[in-house]
Parts: sequence; C-alpha cells; structure tokens
Amino acid sequence: MSATPPRPARTVALVGLMGVGKTSIGRRLAQRLGLPFVDADAEIEAAAGCSVEDIFERHGEAAFRDGERRVIARLLNEPPQVLATGGGAFMDPATRALMRARAVTVWLRADLELMLARVARRNNRPLLKTGEPRAVLERLIAARYPIYAEADIAVDSVDGPPEATVERVLAALAERDAAAAPQAAP
Repeated sequence: MSATPPRPARTVALVGLMGVGKTSIGRRLAQRLGLPFVDADAEIEAAAGCSVEDIFERHGEAAFRDGERRVIARLLNEPPQVLATGGGAFMDPATRALMRARAVTVWLRADLELMLARVARRNNRPLLKTGEPRAVLERLIAARYPIYAEADIAVDSVDGPPEATVERVLAALAERDAAAAPQAAP
C-alpha cells in the first residue's frame, strides 16, 4: 500500500457503467483519502423511501433521473467526499455540468466480460431487465462511452483485488494534481 495521499479539496465523483466497481472502489478510495463515502443510489433510495428498482417500476426511468439529478446536486453542495454515481447520472447534461464545476470526475472503465460477470451477481439492475445483459451493456457502451470520456480522469477497473484499481485512481489523481500545480520558475 502506498502512502496516504493528500485530502482532495473537491468531491471525487466516480462515473461509469454498472459493474465497474464504483461502490466497492469508492468505499476504499474514501478510506484512503480520509473522506466520507456516499453512494448516490443509496441516497436516492433513502429520499424516496423505496429501492431504485421500485422507483423504475412504479414511476419510470424519467422520474428516477429527476430524483437522481436533485440528490446529486444536494450532495455536491456538501464538503468534499467520494461519490459513487449511478451509471446514467453523468449522461444528464445538467448533472454533468454540476459535476464538472464542483467535483473531480473519474470514469471507471472495465472490460465487457468483467462487467457481465459482476452484474450477474445481483438481480437488482433495472436496465438489465429490459433485455439480454450482454446486448444491454453493449448498447449502453455505445451510447455512454463518448459522454463518459468527458470525465476529468479515466481509469481502468481491473479484475482482482479492488485495491489495485484504487491505487490506479490515486495515481491518476496525483498526476492530475501535479499537472495542475504551478510550475516553479527555473
């Protein structure tokens, strides 16, 4: 394990498709950075009093996205934290603009096969109930990757211990900070 990195001045918002590890990586990243961890979906469920799956079933995706937008806006007004967002959150232009203004966005990418293996472990993914998981993920990759590419940082989420991906995120954050630091005159 590497040294404890400096505590970020802004929220670190994790974006990416389902199955890339936003929650598991986010929890560990928050611990390493000394920041609170917040899962946007858990916050949405607490606000709505029901599960994301129930919101989709009862009210539809549009209602869910509206609630997601409001919850993320509220969370981005709080002190720095590590925020795991839902896979579609960054697709909303208003949410994306707010994240750019108030957070460092980290796109977690993963191989399609790895995402399929990870999402197969849980049956509470509303978008996967609309078709065969491989086809749904392929469609989401085609639609979302060009938007996710607008994130400040892109990091590959790898198979194996989550700590390996956490280290990649920490290194990318440090590299970004170093590039942004004023250069000393020779």
